[in-house]
This record gives sequence, structure tokens and C-alpha cells, in this order.
Amino acid sequence: MTIDEYAAWAATLGRAPLSANKEMLAYLGLGLAGEAGEVADRLKKFLRDDEWDAEGLAEELGDVIYFWACLCLVTGQKPSQVLAASRRKIETRAAGK
Repeated sequence: MTIDEYAAWAATLGRAPLSANKEMLAYLGLGLAGEAGEVADRLKKFLRDDEWDAEGLAEELGDVIYFWACLCLVTGQKPSQVLAASRRKIETRAAGK
């Protein structure tokens, strides 16, 4: 499955179609932040308890990708386009060093 195929699938799961209205953006943005917080919590527990849970971390990363992919679509771009733009930006920064 490609990231664009995943995003197209994810877009079908909500109660309402993806759109750039305030409620949808708030839901997706808060969902992304919440899931990123769960990633951070898994890492914190690893630092605190020295117990590595790669499977649990991967699960949370999957949740992050769900909200991220939906937000990409709301901007009118496919996730692959967002990734390509990010790569160009990072390569430009790296070349300037």
C-alpha cells in the first residue's frame, strides 16, 4: 500500500467527508497532536523504565500517520506531494551547510 492509497482509505473512515472547515481542522489537528503526545509518552516510559516497546511505538506512529494523511488531503495535496516538498526543503537546508 502506498501512502496515497492509505490516505484515500483513511478519508473514507470519518463520519463526515474531509473538508477545511473549522470543526474538521480542529478534530484532525487535535487528533494529530494527541497521537504525537502518545508517541512522546512511549519514549518517556522507555527513558524512565528502560522498557523498549517497539510494537507499541509503531502502533502510535500509525495513528499519527492517519491524522497526518487526512490533514494532507484537506490541504488539497496527496501525502506523497507533501513528502516530496519536505524532501526538497530538507535537501536545500542540508546543501546550505
